[in-house]
Amino acid sequence: MHNNWNLPDIVSYIVKKEKEIILFDQSPQKLYEPIEYILSLGGKKIRPALTLLAFNMFSDNMEKAVCQALAIEVFHNFTLMHDDLMDRAEVRRGKPVVYKVWNENTAILSGDAMLIMAYQLVARCPSHLLPDILNLFSVTAMEVCKGQQYDMEFETRRDVTKPEYLEMIRLKTAVLLGCALKMGAILGDATPEDTAYLYDFGINIGLAFQLKDDLLDVYGDPAVFGKNIGGDILCNKKTFLLITALENANRQQKEKLEYWLSQEACDKEEKIKEVTFLYNETKAKADCEFKMEEYYQAAIHCLDMLSIEPERKKELKLLADSLMERRS
Repeated sequence: MHNNWNLPDIVSYIVKKEKEIILFDQSPQKLYEPIEYILSLGGKKIRPALTLLAFNMFSDNMEKAVCQALAIEVFHNFTLMHDDLMDRAEVRRGKPVVYKVWNENTAILSGDAMLIMAYQLVARCPSHLLPDILNLFSVTAMEVCKGQQYDMEFETRRDVTKPEYLEMIRLKTAVLLGCALKMGAILGDATPEDTAYLYDFGINIGLAFQLKDDLLDVYGDPAVFGKNIGGDILCNKKTFLLITALENANRQQKEKLEYWLSQEACDKEEKIKEVTFLYNETKAKADCEFKMEEYYQAAIHCLDMLSIEPERKKELKLLADSLMERRS
């Protein structure tokens, strides 16, 4: 009888194993304390959960994949530690970021240590699977770096296209979800076909997830979203909405958008209101919702193609739906 784990149980298992497997009480303390700090800030543990959900579709013994699931979580938080420093962010999950609690050098060095720690955890797998697992993880890690570089370059460009933006979010966000699922499938001895479908599911749901984030930043409910609405608009972030609005705008609408993009010292509420109005007028919101739905449906198609009974796909389908339905 195959034992289907549900998502809350998997997340609890990850939190428990994180405390058991990752040793923070080592010297020098200043190297390990920031790692423990960022991992303790919570988060939904979606990425490691995907590894174990994929593994559980084909195998029961979660112990066999838990180190690799934790590797994904450690790697993800390493990228956040360095991203916060690059973006000069001040808050992460409601708490001060690492470089603010300690200093910039500590954030760099502890982040480096996290990357090494992630590789140590990845390598704790059966020797016959190590080449495939290690290659997958290394390729993904490099892709995430490429995505971050594109994101930084886009800050100073006004001519970013939709294909360029979608490729950036594929690299920065979606590939790690795909990697998490593919790793779980490989460890669970899935067929190459099922492994590929799970990777593609992760890519598509990752793209839909990021487009949902773009929408929530403008149209979300601040009480549910947990942060102020319109942050992307205020810092002229190149999102799918802004790129689409600039592409769809007539001459008058484009002039208005260009005006607001050039305004640094202005009434914040007015800028958010006016740009949001232009997003609605140029059908940027509708286009973003359509694209998001397209990726969601592509993800569900990949799930349907898996050669396992529907019952074993249920938790992954529930997770996909929850990511799309969220208002925060």
